[in-house]
Amino acid sequence: MAFALPELAYANNALVPYIDELTMEIHRGRHHNAYVTNLNNAVNGDAALEGKTLEELLADNLAIVPDAKKAAVRNNGGGHFNHSLFWLIMAPNGQGGGGEPIGQLADAINATFGSFDNCKAQFKAAAIGRFGSGWAWLAKKADGTLEIYSTPNQDTPLMDGKTAIIGIDVWEHAYYLQYQNVRPGYVDNWWNVVNWNTAEAIFNGAVTLTF
Repeated sequence: MAFALPELAYANNALVPYIDELTMEIHRGRHHNAYVTNLNNAVNGDAALEGKTLEELLADNLAIVPDAKKAAVRNNGGGHFNHSLFWLIMAPNGQGGGGEPIGQLADAINATFGSFDNCKAQFKAAAIGRFGSGWAWLAKKADGTLEIYSTPNQDTPLMDGKTAIIGIDVWEHAYYLQYQNVRPGYVDNWWNVVNWNTAEAIFNGAVTLTF
């Protein structure tokens, strides 16, 4: 089965004023769609890769992927996974987006970072400290504990055996039309659209990230 661009649960203009409509159209319709197309091109015709899930392809730092295709699968498979999660863990403000963590995730954040404010500060530092293109993550490690860190390009926590709970795209195409070079402003505003219900479901295993 070919990989496909996932449908959004909200309209392209639903995250305004925090993420503008044109950015959403270009980001998902062009950038993410290109990752999907290129990933399919990389695996199609390869019997060892066709039919594998995205999780199987990316696991253990792409252990099953031949060296000749590692770069293509890493960049495009990672891009497909990261963006699919990105759309999933956002929602319009007042319709699930914004607010604070809930449930077991809230407890884990407080236990790990001391408070949600401390968590946000560390997350922002990871996001604005990423030189060039990449992502910042709140991820769950194999032992169940939380970690904040950033990855370059389209690398994903999945490659390291971690579960991405929330992640922010800090490639310029994710924010430049609206925020220009002010990445910190984009990061600050992004909290208004984080869907903590979905993040909690991912954390406690009620949602499986299969794209």
